Order: sequence, then C-alpha cells, then structure tokens
Amino acid sequence: MRCFPPRLRAAAPLAAAVLIIGSSGLSHAQNSLPLAQPKAANLARMHAEVLNGGLGTYRADQCMYVTGAEQCLISTTKEGFRFQFRGGAPGWQQLIPAEPTLETELIISRDGDRILAVPYNGPLR
Repeated sequence: MRCFPPRLRAAAPLAAAVLIIGSSGLSHAQNSLPLAQPKAANLARMHAEVLNGGLGTYRADQCMYVTGAEQCLISTTKEGFRFQFRGGAPGWQQLIPAEPTLETELIISRDGDRILAVPYNGPLR
C-alpha cells in the first residue's frame, strides 16, 4: 500500500467531496442563474417588506424566498430584473385557501444593486 504525505492524506476527503458535488448536477443548476439574480431578488423582497410595513405586518410570496425567485421573475431585460409577487399578513400562505392581500411589482438593476422602479404596490389587481 502506498503512503501519502500527511498534507495529501488530509486533502483526500475534500477532493472526494468536490468530485461528488461537481458530478451531482447541483453546481450546474446554481450556475445557470445570472450572478446578480439572487441579489436582485433579495433586494426586491426586502424593499417590498419595507414598503408594506415590515416583517411584523407583511410577508412576501414564498417564491421570493427561493434562490433567484424564478417563479416571481416576470422578465429580464438589458435594464434589469422585473419581479411581480403577492404578499400579505404573516401566515397568509398557510391559510386554506391562501389569502394574499397585496401585490408588488419591482424593477431591479441588472447588477442587482439598485431599485429602478416600483410600477405597482397595492391591493391585488
């Protein structure tokens, strides 16, 4: 049996983990999002929380808590990301049926750093 120096033996578990994760498809799925999209989604959700009274009175749709918020992303253009989602009082999505009371639409810059516009924030349309 071949003996490896202690530094190489210590790195072996890490190398195995990289191979397993790399071949699982997880890294490919995460890399398919533009790097700025999760950042833009977080900014949109946090801004909606502020606009609608804070976390004590408002919760955005669950789609805004998923990395990149793809289900709430209605368009991506050269200007930025456009998100549209519902929200309501804490617990609204656990009700049967779910009862959102608000709708928010935001446009976030292409780099995910700035709110460009709030085309709508109000009662369900």
